[in-house]
Amino acid sequence: MNGMTDNQKSQAKGEQVKGKSKEAMGRMVGNERMTAEGRAEKAKGDARQAKEKGKDVFKD
Repeated sequence: MNGMTDNQKSQAKGEQVKGKSKEAMGRMVGNERMTAEGRAEKAKGDARQAKEKGKDVFKD
């Protein structure tokens, strides 16, 4: 198992959670910029997670 990959997976999860929280908070306070930033962060985490899953497929 590659430690770097595990670290990147947890980093992706963190970005997703942080982005989702920021998006929700932005909606709650009516801050469109915060909502957009949260959405972007979540998308970045989603993309990183997809990239890591792709690496796992080609590992074997």
